[in-house]
Amino acid sequence: MDNEIQNTSIRILCRGLLIPTNKEQGGVQMQWLVGSPFFPPCTIISTFRCLHTLPSDPSSPDFSAESDDIRVLLPKGFEVIGALLVKSDSDAKNCASEAINAVVKLRKSLYKNTDGSCTYNGQLVGAVADLNNGGTIQFFISRNGNPQTFENTISVVYDNEPVKYIWQRGCILQCELPIKIPVYYPVKNAKDSKIANCCVCLIEAENIYMRAIKDVASKLKDPDSTYVIEAQNKHSAGQRPQVLVRGTELDHHAEISTETAGESSANSLSCSYLCSKADDRNLFASVEENADRIRVSILSNRSRSSIKPVAPIAEYYPALEDAKLLVVDHKLEVLCYSAKDLLLTSAVSKLIIPALVDLLHSMRNKILPHLLTQHPQGEEGREGDGEGLHPYHFIPPGYLHPITVIYELNYGETEMKQVEVRRSLHLRLGLPLDRPLLRIANSVNLFVRDTMKENSVHKGTSLLKDVHLGIRSSGVAGGSVSLIQGSYEYYHYLQDGFDDSVINFSVQVDIILSFSNTMWHILIN
Repeated sequence: MDNEIQNTSIRILCRGLLIPTNKEQGGVQMQWLVGSPFFPPCTIISTFRCLHTLPSDPSSPDFSAESDDIRVLLPKGFEVIGALLVKSDSDAKNCASEAINAVVKLRKSLYKNTDGSCTYNGQLVGAVADLNNGGTIQFFISRNGNPQTFENTISVVYDNEPVKYIWQRGCILQCELPIKIPVYYPVKNAKDSKIANCCVCLIEAENIYMRAIKDVASKLKDPDSTYVIEAQNKHSAGQRPQVLVRGTELDHHAEISTETAGESSANSLSCSYLCSKADDRNLFASVEENADRIRVSILSNRSRSSIKPVAPIAEYYPALEDAKLLVVDHKLEVLCYSAKDLLLTSAVSKLIIPALVDLLHSMRNKILPHLLTQHPQGEEGREGDGEGLHPYHFIPPGYLHPITVIYELNYGETEMKQVEVRRSLHLRLGLPLDRPLLRIANSVNLFVRDTMKENSVHKGTSLLKDVHLGIRSSGVAGGSVSLIQGSYEYYHYLQDGFDDSVINFSVQVDIILSFSNTMWHILIN
């Protein structure tokens, strides 16, 4: 059935295509359409609004800036497959050609190979919303990515169970990798010009830092690395199986493969080996609770095996001149989406490692302009206070998959720069501006360790959320009923020192409603 649909129509899983009609928000009136290489072609999962435009032409997207944002925002396993152009133009085919041309250029910036090339012969979607006709959307498909050759779709299929469609077929991969990069840079002679010294030191420090980032990215593909892959969903036996994949088993140049060759070795196992065996998704409540989750840990073998017994050797390289040390901290954490029949080796080489490299480069771009002044990454020894650059994951209302954002929290969430970052994200994701949906407290933690309590500042809340879902009415008469909008947390009486005998309202931070011995902590900006 899927093959029949993919050849004749568009399948839409998201809540509805967002039509940007507010001219006051500025920018090009375009939405990027998101799909997945694991789904039939022309399956639309979500949409992102195009925000960045060229200074010289506000009606043209800035593809470089757009790709920089989307590269981190969209988890690996999802990809941009089309564009929706909103115009008051009766020439739909001309607009469709413009939309397809835009997505071709964005993909060249997003998915280019190491040599700068971008080869893609798959299908791309060009959609046109005509404001003169009530926003009616027409879909066109380019079979080979050529903006001059496309055809009208026969039908559009809206899936009735999009969550079930996605998570029956796939799972979430997670990898967390904190990295500290030491940067030793020379201190120039004080007799020289102070300004010249600063410029020389800055240039040398930047070059050293850039080389270090490049070395770290290459080390992620080191054949001597070992990848520990473990299930996070408890299986029927109560155990969580693990698989070891060695760097020598990875092929970073091969295409993504879902072909298995038995169950005898790690390089022949697919993600389904670590997923729960239950096929019933009728009770699927949320991605956080029910999605299959797999954790990937990276271990680097620095003590290579030797034929002859050897003793550890420490080498000393004295500095030729006075130098300073700067330790740059990177907290890498990525989420990826994988089909369950994808080989574990492909999941690591095609999803996890590229995601870590993209996140590392994105953090580098944010740190580099302030490397020797006040680089945004917190003070040494204060990793748990929420300061600095840190990735957070969210599943906003209406979205079927997680998104990832990098927050700089040297001055807290309420600092004006951070407020503008969240506002921009709300615009891109089509979220309302009158409620907090991307605060740290709203972030999801899909991989809580059983043996340790995660830091709530970094990982979001550890409290129960939206406890009314799935619970029938108590039937108690005479109680107070209140209508709220958004998610809330459940506090038992006096939990964490909250006094639930007093109703306390705070407009900017939260609203606390007290009913008997229960407190509802509603997350509102």
